Amino acid sequence: MLSLSPLLKNIFVVENKKAFARLFARKKIINFAENLTQHYCKAKLQTKQITTAMIEKIQALMNEVGSLTANDEKTLEVLRIKYLSKKGLLNDLMSEFRSVPNEQKREIGQRINELKTSLQDKLNELRANLSQQEEDYSDLDLTRTAYPIKLGTRHPLSIVKNEIINIFSNLGFALADGPEVEDDWHVFSSMNFAEDHPARDMQDTFFVEQKPDIVLRTHTSSIQARVMENSRPPIRVICPGRVYRNEAISARAHCFFHQVEGLYIDKDVSFTDLKQVLLTFAREMFGADTKIRLRPSYFPFTEPSAEMDISCNICGGTGCSFCKHTGWVEILGCGMVDPNVLEANGIDSTIYKGYAFGMGVERITNLKYQVKDLRLFSENDIRFLEEFESAN
Repeated sequence: MLSLSPLLKNIFVVENKKAFARLFARKKIINFAENLTQHYCKAKLQTKQITTAMIEKIQALMNEVGSLTANDEKTLEVLRIKYLSKKGLLNDLMSEFRSVPNEQKREIGQRINELKTSLQDKLNELRANLSQQEEDYSDLDLTRTAYPIKLGTRHPLSIVKNEIINIFSNLGFALADGPEVEDDWHVFSSMNFAEDHPARDMQDTFFVEQKPDIVLRTHTSSIQARVMENSRPPIRVICPGRVYRNEAISARAHCFFHQVEGLYIDKDVSFTDLKQVLLTFAREMFGADTKIRLRPSYFPFTEPSAEMDISCNICGGTGCSFCKHTGWVEILGCGMVDPNVLEANGIDSTIYKGYAFGMGVERITNLKYQVKDLRLFSENDIRFLEEFESAN
C-alpha cells in the first residue's frame, strides 16, 4: 500500500480545514439571512397591526363626535378636556402616531387632522347653540304672573247624559251598549213593529242602500233587544246612545240625536214600580219639588203605554211660553213591555213582566238649561259651549 509522505499529509489536512471553514461560513450566512427575513416579516406584521389599531381608534372617535351633546357650559368644558386638552384623547393619538411607520404616517396624519377639525367644529356648534338658547331666554321674566290656561269644558249633552246615567245607576240599573248600524230585526221586528208600520218608511229611517235590511238605528231599543237575547231575567239596564231619523234639520228637529232608554224585567213587575222610578228620576234631575203626570199614549213595544210630563221648571207650573201656558212639559215615553216583545226575544211572558222607558237627551238638556235651538248642540260654537263651564 502506497503511503503518503508527511508533506502530502500536511497539505491534505490544510485543504480539509479550508473546505470546512468555507462550509461553516456559508451555513452561518444562510442562518443570518433566515433570521433577518423572520425579523422583517415580524416587524411588517407589527407595523400593520399598529396602523389598523390607529385607524380603528380614529374612526371610533369620529363616530363619537357626531353624537356629542351639551346642555350647559360645564358639560361643554368636560367635553373639551376629554378630547382636546393635553391629556385628552386626541393628544394620546398624537403620542401613538410616533410609532407609525413612515410609509403610513401620511394617511394616519390626515385622519388625525380630520378628527381634530371635526371635534373643534362640533364643540363650536354646541357653544353656539348654548349662546342662542341664552338669547332666547334673555327676555323671559320668571317673576311675571302666568296667563291662565283656559281649559275646555264637557259638552252639555255629555253633562246631562252622565247625570242621567248616574241617577239610574244609583237605582240599580246597569249600563248597556250596542251598534248604531243595525239590522231590521233588532230595530223593528223584535220590538213589535208591524211590516206596514210608518216608522219603517223611507222618509223616517235611514236604510243602507246595498243592504235594505240594514239601517241606522232609530232608537236605542235595539240595545234592549240584544240584552234580552243574551241575558236571562232579572234584567235591569239603561241604554244610552246616538240615534238617527230622516228628518229636516230645524230648531226643533235633527237628523240625529241622543236617547237613554231603560228596561226592567222580572217577576211581579208593576206599573207602580215604573211610576216610582220615574218620579225619583224627575226629582233628582229637576229638583225635589218637581211633580209628574202620566198620560195614556201608544208605542208598539209597550202595553199599556204612557207619556210623562213634569211640572214646568221655568214657571213652577203656573204657565209660561215655554210650557205653552199649561204648566207641564213632556220629557219621556214609557209603559209595560208588550208580551209580544218578550216572546220575540226568548223570554216567557207568562212568567216575566217588565217596564221600559225612553227619553231624548237633547230634550232633557233643553229643559234643564233652557236651550231653545237643537242645532246649537251640533254646531260646536265655542261661545255656546263656554256657557256650560260652571256645570262641569
